[in-house]
Amino acid sequence: MSHRPSPLVGVGVVVIDEGRMLLVERGRGILTGSWAIPGGKVRYGERLTDAAIREIREETGLEVALGDVVWTGESLGASEPPEHHVVLVDFTGKVTGGELRAGDDAADVAFVPLEDLRSWPLTPTMYDLLDRLGL
Repeated sequence: MSHRPSPLVGVGVVVIDEGRMLLVERGRGILTGSWAIPGGKVRYGERLTDAAIREIREETGLEVALGDVVWTGESLGASEPPEHHVVLVDFTGKVTGGELRAGDDAADVAFVPLEDLRSWPLTPTMYDLLDRLGL
């Protein structure tokens, strides 16, 4: 029996402010050029909430206060075996400080009007999240 790696764990933060959602454009890795909420992989020994706060700071320059978990799911590559498998946990967040700028592996960052979200080139899991949020 061949050894398969364990799934990775990723976190994201849903920031909605004045009818707009904070999105980042993926600058590298899988789905480069697609847009999604800010987030990334959890480091070994790092709490989910700490990873979410760190990732949004690295990608957007913003500080947030986290709220509840709003969505859980997973991203699986299409091949067999899949080229990636990430278990995702998304929190709500409210901006408490910082200055908006694209950083780390984010190519760009934007507050997108809620009514325009589905017209953007989103990552596949974003549609499940938007459905859960009723958007």
